[in-house]
Amino acid sequence: MTAVISATGLWTPKDSISNEELVTAFNAYSNNWNAAHAGEIEAGTLEAKPLSSAGFIEKASGIKSRFVISKTPILDPEIMAPQIEERPDEDISVLAEISVAAAKDALKKARREPKDVDAVIVACSNLQRAYPAIAIEVQDALGMGGFGFDMNVACSSATFGIETARGLILAGQAKSVLVCNPEICSAHLNFKDRDSHFIFGDVATAILVEDESIAPKGAWEILGTKLGTQFSNNIRNNFGFLNNAAPDGIGADDKLFMQNGRRVFKEVVPLVASMISEELARIGVSTNQIKRMWLHQANLSMNTLIAKKVMGKDVDMDMAPVVLDEYANTSSAGSIIAFDKYSDDFKSGDIGLICSFGAGYSAGVVVVRKK
Repeated sequence: MTAVISATGLWTPKDSISNEELVTAFNAYSNNWNAAHAGEIEAGTLEAKPLSSAGFIEKASGIKSRFVISKTPILDPEIMAPQIEERPDEDISVLAEISVAAAKDALKKARREPKDVDAVIVACSNLQRAYPAIAIEVQDALGMGGFGFDMNVACSSATFGIETARGLILAGQAKSVLVCNPEICSAHLNFKDRDSHFIFGDVATAILVEDESIAPKGAWEILGTKLGTQFSNNIRNNFGFLNNAAPDGIGADDKLFMQNGRRVFKEVVPLVASMISEELARIGVSTNQIKRMWLHQANLSMNTLIAKKVMGKDVDMDMAPVVLDEYANTSSAGSIIAFDKYSDDFKSGDIGLICSFGAGYSAGVVVVRKK
């Protein structure tokens, strides 16, 4: 049996926040904080909160805007966080709801019904609960049989999910597997931190991985995959069920997204570039056969340098398309958004690769060929 990618799906929130809107709220918060602590700042016992600008954000990241599920409270200087109303247990959860929306988009493209799918994997960074698995809730909401489970490999969850789905198919456990990547990244972002408040957005993607024997015409053959992890504290989020009742509360800085951006850049770029090159060499694909790389959408400079290291030359946006300018960093979903939006021009035999990298460190490469 051979596993292929039959289709991908995308769900995007209706609300977007521009850099200018985000900066207006952030600077109002900083000015209010500085005014309230003017005495301590003047005495040197506290440092003033810095101000930001839209130009700083775009230069640092390449991001111009981001979609969010809860816009108004994020832009309120007195709140500076999403407020997503908790739902009763009998209602569908937020993550399940957006997973189902992305899954239905993928199923429609592949002309599949939910009853045709044997398994669901919810693979994402930001699971909203420990159990029951979001995937089983998605399975129920879609009206499927089979089975489901959740997995988390941070920003590499989608590529790890594709390989896990492929393994289920090769083992005979399933012939059709939905991999859903619901990411409400805004819920773990510190909107009061100048160096990171602009990084993330919300979205959901889905990938339908199937046995080649039942796949629709024009599916994507998986030529090779490579996964890797290497422990690092340079990207971390400490929020969890063991510490959410800490005296300093859920909103404490160390319970939200943290990273050492310079070290991440220095360490992850060569790691990912080497992984891609090694996998291409292993499966006998040369760089001049690669039509496009759908890279993780974390930072424009990182993507540009990774693509240059792999290809041995500067590459344009056609080779390594960018969606983070519109979507920001959407964790595991980023490379799948790029694939979903920038793959329609592939003809039979064209080769590309999906690549993820993030906290862990974790990294995954999936090389595909249009059938």
